[in-house]
Amino acid sequence: MKNILILYPHFPPSNLAGVHRPRLFARHLPSFGWEPVILTVDENYYEEAPDWDLVKLVPENLRIEKVKAFKLTRPRIVGDIGLRAFYQLYTRAKELIRSERFDFLYIPIPSFYCALLGRWLHNSTKIKYGIDYIDPWVHEFPGSEQLLSRHWFSTRIAKFLEPVAIAKAVLITGVSESYYMDVLKRNPQLIGRIISGAMPYGAEASDHKNLVLDLKKPSLFKKKSAKVQLVYAGAMLPKANELLDALFKSISQNEPVFSGVEFHFIGTGKNSNASENSAVKELAEKYGIWQSIIFEYPERLAYLDVLNHLSMADAIFILGSTEPHYTPSKTFQAILSGKMILSVLHEQSTAVSVIRHSRAGLVMDFCGSGGVKKIHENFPAFFLEFLKELKQFDPGKVDHKYFEQYSAENMTRQLATLLDKAYIGC
Repeated sequence: MKNILILYPHFPPSNLAGVHRPRLFARHLPSFGWEPVILTVDENYYEEAPDWDLVKLVPENLRIEKVKAFKLTRPRIVGDIGLRAFYQLYTRAKELIRSERFDFLYIPIPSFYCALLGRWLHNSTKIKYGIDYIDPWVHEFPGSEQLLSRHWFSTRIAKFLEPVAIAKAVLITGVSESYYMDVLKRNPQLIGRIISGAMPYGAEASDHKNLVLDLKKPSLFKKKSAKVQLVYAGAMLPKANELLDALFKSISQNEPVFSGVEFHFIGTGKNSNASENSAVKELAEKYGIWQSIIFEYPERLAYLDVLNHLSMADAIFILGSTEPHYTPSKTFQAILSGKMILSVLHEQSTAVSVIRHSRAGLVMDFCGSGGVKKIHENFPAFFLEFLKELKQFDPGKVDHKYFEQYSAENMTRQLATLLDKAYIGC
């Protein structure tokens, strides 16, 4: 059995979406010859409210090492947990690597600054390391084109730091291949030298079995027998706003089609403690469908509470992004909920084939910004087809055999194969 140190500053009880990546890898890695130890930051230094129910999903025998961090200041000057705990994580990681002879160091990002720890720890201990891209590090996003703005500086700092961080890495992975392919294009010297591979967030059926009976019933909305209630769960990405605008405009212009329907958007806030509504409310008010067809609850819910709301909905709504590489991990949660899925996704998203081949729901796909107009025109007819299919939907006919290739266990098997290759230098 080889030993792997997974360095990620957030871990349960943190309620950030990224914690499920190392959590699920750590659950299944021992089955493939790798014994994991998690190095993280003590929850007392997190900004987000803890989710103690989530701790129930962590394997009991998993070893977790925690370090302190510099506390948040008021005003908030440095918030990034990777920066606030950078020195502490480096010091403890070096101690562990030297005293226990770990075989590999694996660093999921963000926090992007933690990627630099791989390079530093390699220099001081010679340990082999890999970086896992949960999100792209260097990319343009709204505001980054504004000269001397905060986002402008962030983009340029990323372009400077990323080559430093990955220079000595032997493995690069990501939720999607497109998350790191640009890294290789920007750093062609890595091609042929570095092992790479993509594993989306895997689906963990045991999470749904752990919808513990003592959880309270969904509290955000009441069940209405006369309404078809769809739930969208998760953050609303900036590059989804164009899609959302087209959908809401289409709904407002065809209200009779949607008179018996409610869309409930939950956990859509801009950060983990958000009480501020995202673009959902603003656009719904713009088109006069707020609190009649469209509802929003921006506060982030605990993970099991989200699954509970999905299980009680009539159907699940998934909205993608105009970015081709975006593949919503919520797809897997939706399928395991046993509810039919209504989705609007970029045609290049891997979620398109997952939903269609597993027969878990219907997909309206589009091609980039140019295809958004078609969504506005065709969504009412597509939705009527969905309502017809919903009456006949049988969760027992969902092809879980096809879906199993995206299980957390299978994703971890792929990671272990890459780790083996990187470890022996293939």
